[in-house]
Amino acid sequence: MKAVVWQGPNELAVTQVPDPQLRNEQDAIIRVRKTVTCGSDLHLVGGHLPFLRPGDVLGHEFVGEVVEVGPRVRRHRVGDRVVVCSAISCGRCWHCRQEQYSLCDNGSTDPVGADTASQLPSGGCYGYPPALGGFAGSHAEYVRVPYADRGAFTVPEGVSDERALFASDSAPAGWMGADLGGVAPGDVVAVWGAGAVGQLAARAAVLLGAERVIVIDRLADRLALARARLDVETLDCRTEDVGGELRERSGGRGPDVCIDAVGTQVDGGGPRRRYGKLGQRWRSRADRPVVAREAIRHCRKGGNVFLLGVVTGAVDEFPLDVVMNRGLTLRGARQHGQRYIPMLLDRMARGELVTEYLATHTMPLEGAPDGYDLFRDRRDGCVRAVFEPAA
Repeated sequence: MKAVVWQGPNELAVTQVPDPQLRNEQDAIIRVRKTVTCGSDLHLVGGHLPFLRPGDVLGHEFVGEVVEVGPRVRRHRVGDRVVVCSAISCGRCWHCRQEQYSLCDNGSTDPVGADTASQLPSGGCYGYPPALGGFAGSHAEYVRVPYADRGAFTVPEGVSDERALFASDSAPAGWMGADLGGVAPGDVVAVWGAGAVGQLAARAAVLLGAERVIVIDRLADRLALARARLDVETLDCRTEDVGGELRERSGGRGPDVCIDAVGTQVDGGGPRRRYGKLGQRWRSRADRPVVAREAIRHCRKGGNVFLLGVVTGAVDEFPLDVVMNRGLTLRGARQHGQRYIPMLLDRMARGELVTEYLATHTMPLEGAPDGYDLFRDRRDGCVRAVFEPAA
């Protein structure tokens, strides 16, 4: 089958790889209908995560059709249209029973490496190296899905592939940020990042009853998209005083909940920018938590900060003094999708959660290398690039 493989830092190719096969009784084989880029993929593409090997298949967000099932799969049959959670979990271990699915003890092919690799969480994810799963990714014609009864979800009639696609990762990630961030009716919520996850975190905050939701970014086209599609306010961090505006819009206190949906992809300019580029060049394990620092410093006393964005290593200049002295609650996680996807699909079916507008560019799988360039550089208003293996 054809698939998108990593060949080296910022080098992708579409080539032939072996077809996946059932390996365990709980497996299913899915024919991929649509698969989409994600900001966390850019860390892999750029070579910033360890253990990735040339020839590894990328991608972790997808919707498809069941073509084969193992003998112990009970919830799915051949022909079912499903969306697959990007986080791989068994559903039975202690963490899964606590609904901490991305921390599953059995979601990785290399649990020893997952436990010992510095700064790496223990759960599995499609398209990641062995210490983060070791399962082939979704940018391919077919994917093997382990624990299919736990990780694949039937898409309701009337919900398009384009809408359901974002239930794989982006929508549960955004909802988790608002939910575990403690958003409550009447809150003022600030979300840094107007990409797909940031916009879906903002929409989740609205649906959870927040009084004001403010999305912060430096890209005018994404801010305009958020204003047009969501019941939110926006701030352009290039031209507006973010801290002053947040205080003004929250009665002088600061937001009740601050969500970082950017991670360490953004630089702080000046010396930090030069330091960061050198760190990326030499694969330094030090990251620059520019947005996390801002979220902590602007949150009200006693407020909540949730870190959704990808962090690939240790961080420096982290304001722990502010966390303690202001009595902040600081949390972060990779998305526990199995906890949220059934509810999100129901909301999609009712029209409460619309996501397809985020799929700004669609192309055949062969166009994936160009699609990633478009996505990485945010050209032509690209929010997400979607690939169709059958096109």
